[in-house]
Amino acid sequence: MKHFLVVVDMQKDFIDGSLGTKEAVGIVPAASDKIRGFVGEIFVTLDTHFDNYMDTSEGKKLPVAHCIKGSEGWKLYPEIEDSLKGKKYTVVEKNTFGSVELPELIRKSAGDEVFDIELIGLCTDICVVSNALLIKANFPECSITVNQKCCAGVTPELHKAALATMKSCQIDIT
Repeated sequence: MKHFLVVVDMQKDFIDGSLGTKEAVGIVPAASDKIRGFVGEIFVTLDTHFDNYMDTSEGKKLPVAHCIKGSEGWKLYPEIEDSLKGKKYTVVEKNTFGSVELPELIRKSAGDEVFDIELIGLCTDICVVSNALLIKANFPECSITVNQKCCAGVTPELHKAALATMKSCQIDIT
């Protein structure tokens, strides 16, 4: 059986940058430990925007420049980057909440093997839930888990609401 870990948007801007929160800072040690201890293949998503961000649909609804490609805020948080050293992982840049490319990358890597998927990262109520639901739609019989101790939402209330939504969609919450 293959095991996949999806590390969602553990970037500086979401942790202690332009959209950072104390809850996001608080999950870094647990997420780093999860990555270090994980045996399997890892996919790391990067929220990726460009200089025209404010002109995009997202930029008009969330007018806070963040994760501009090449900026410090776009980079993985240093502790997360350190925890990935020596690990096999694939970076997936995405310019919206969920990556439509990610399920195909997982499918290619899994081949004919049975697999399970665990997700961690930021923000629970936006990008984690979006990716989890895309993965569930593509692999309805696959065991999919979200580790709540390695996720943080925009607010604690939205984090809990997203976990409840994912649980309702038969995604396991640990």
